[in-house]
Amino acid sequence: MNLTFEGSGMTSMRTRRRLVSRLRDEGIADESVLDAILNVPRHIFVDEALASRAYDNIALPIGMRQTISQPFIVALMTQAMVAEPTPSRVLEIGTGCGYQTAVLASLVTHVYTVERIEVLLTRARRRLCALGVDNVSYRHGDGSAGWPECEPFDGVLVTAAPPRVPERLARQLVMGGRLVIPVGDSGRQRLKVFTRTVSGLSEDTIADVSFVPMLRGMG
Repeated sequence: MNLTFEGSGMTSMRTRRRLVSRLRDEGIADESVLDAILNVPRHIFVDEALASRAYDNIALPIGMRQTISQPFIVALMTQAMVAEPTPSRVLEIGTGCGYQTAVLASLVTHVYTVERIEVLLTRARRRLCALGVDNVSYRHGDGSAGWPECEPFDGVLVTAAPPRVPERLARQLVMGGRLVIPVGDSGRQRLKVFTRTVSGLSEDTIADVSFVPMLRGMG
């Protein structure tokens, strides 16, 4: 895998700064999240033929009928996840190409990431290892089950949309922990933040979104 981290032309630091400026204008206010978006080289997480579009604020295909989310959505979900109190241990459901994983890993102590499609998980691990990201644990498995052997987590971030909140994921949160997840059927999804309380889950909706559906089983 030939990875050029610094980039040039349409993948240069100047291009990344323009993206960060747009995200700030669109409402991303957490400077630590903006710094992560600036410094994680998104172009290495897409096919070389799409590298020139890596810093456009758009979703891009990564193969296996999956996509890398647009930078605004990555930033929005990350901002919701790392809000005070900042989590230490975060479970990510849906590793995909590894870009969201890399952004999270630059902001929290440890990321536990689960991916149902083995080829995507293998590619993501190689990219993250090449970047020197060493605070991630990887699992090939059904994301709807979470990672019960490593629970509880301070936060759970989900990058695919189930029709309703999986109870097994909510149960793996510490008290006060947050679940950031798109919920709903295709075309009617909402990005929600749930917080575990003594009386159940409190709920906030932060955006209308479009994600691939959460599927059970492994690929």
